Amino acid sequence: MQRVILGLGSNKEYNGLSSFQLLSKACEKLSEILQLPVFSSVYISKPMYVTLQNDFFNMAAFGFVDDSMKPDELLEKIHLIENEFGRNRKNEIRNGPRSLDIDIEFFGDCSVCTETLQIPHPRIKERAFVLIPILEILEKSADEKLKEELQSFLLNLPAQGVHKYVN
Repeated sequence: MQRVILGLGSNKEYNGLSSFQLLSKACEKLSEILQLPVFSSVYISKPMYVTLQNDFFNMAAFGFVDDSMKPDELLEKIHLIENEFGRNRKNEIRNGPRSLDIDIEFFGDCSVCTETLQIPHPRIKERAFVLIPILEILEKSADEKLKEELQSFLLNLPAQGVHKYVN
């Protein structure tokens, strides 16, 4: 089994569903892919990079996939979920508003660097909105090394306006 950690975000409604509802629906779909899934609380965060947009609702998911699943296969499944809930990469501004964004932050101990996928996620070190939910999930984990590494990233960041919305 491979450990998988995902970051989820939304700041744009779709088909009458709020960002919070979209994250909830995405968790239902991810529960069909991940074994023993655990989901963090939902946080509200200020947008980064493109700041003139609505605040984001963010969270993290942790679970396992079979050893036979490859990172690009998981990415395909994630893209299907994103598409189902209104994500259209062709018509969006990079780092702009989106109904659903799911990033693979970690996939076991894999390192991947292709045109379409980078694992570990290359910008995790600068994103409190990813680190805080992941650390919440890892609080009960035995992976002290990963927790310490992520905690050190978070401690080196300025305040980014990340606040818990709901457990």
